[in-house]
Amino acid sequence: MRKKTLAALLEIKNIETYYDLIYALRGVSLSVKEGTITAILGNNGAGKSTILKTVMGLIEDQPDKGTIEFMGRRIDGKDTEVIVRMGISCVPEGREVFEELSVKENLLMGAYTRRDRRGIKDDFERIYNHFPVLKTREDQWAGTLSGGEQQMLAIGRGLMSRPKLLFLDEPSLGLSPILVKEIFRIIQDINGEGVTILLVEQNARMALSISDYGLILENGRFVMKGSSSELMQDKDVQEFYMGVRSEESVKGYQRWKRKKRWR
Repeated sequence: MRKKTLAALLEIKNIETYYDLIYALRGVSLSVKEGTITAILGNNGAGKSTILKTVMGLIEDQPDKGTIEFMGRRIDGKDTEVIVRMGISCVPEGREVFEELSVKENLLMGAYTRRDRRGIKDDFERIYNHFPVLKTREDQWAGTLSGGEQQMLAIGRGLMSRPKLLFLDEPSLGLSPILVKEIFRIIQDINGEGVTILLVEQNARMALSISDYGLILENGRFVMKGSSSELMQDKDVQEFYMGVRSEESVKGYQRWKRKKRWR
């Protein structure tokens, strides 16, 4: 993976978030460098999506502690619309397309903060270049699309605000292996156009294969950080997220063992 030397676009410093009476984030710090793909890995309930929701201002009165800076400006405590206008867009887990609106109308919803009609028209073509199937289904209700097509639409909608930083929450969820490869290829293409990406994923192998940096979240804390290439070589990461390791029992039968905790 290529090296990056650019300044941080997003800086999260020691945030704590309480969510549905749960202490969800426990002193989380994160730096996302401009032009990179940064992956956050972790199991269900680790707090991955809570990080994105906290940054986007979607959890009332949170973070409880800590600061969030985007392009050098504090954004913790700001309204979601303000954050979107500043240049952050989020593609939520589960796609959350507007099922009774057409593909085109869904994309227009992504551009609701914009007034430049010519630019919006140009971005329609950009989205259709990334996802040609959406062009053929432009007038079709979003609720009738396949899961993969809805994920493409959700990403396209996120891009319509022309974000500097794009959050992707579990983009591979529920997709076939072939579609997962296609979605991740397009994510790389989007990054190649200059969009910085923060990727939340359970598919560690795919996420690390396209990202520059990776962080592993467990019970609301980061337990490991590093370049994606370093994490892919780490034995604990391989064991927990890329398949368990086999051992031979004293009777010669193969058995499977997982480590109880991170070192």
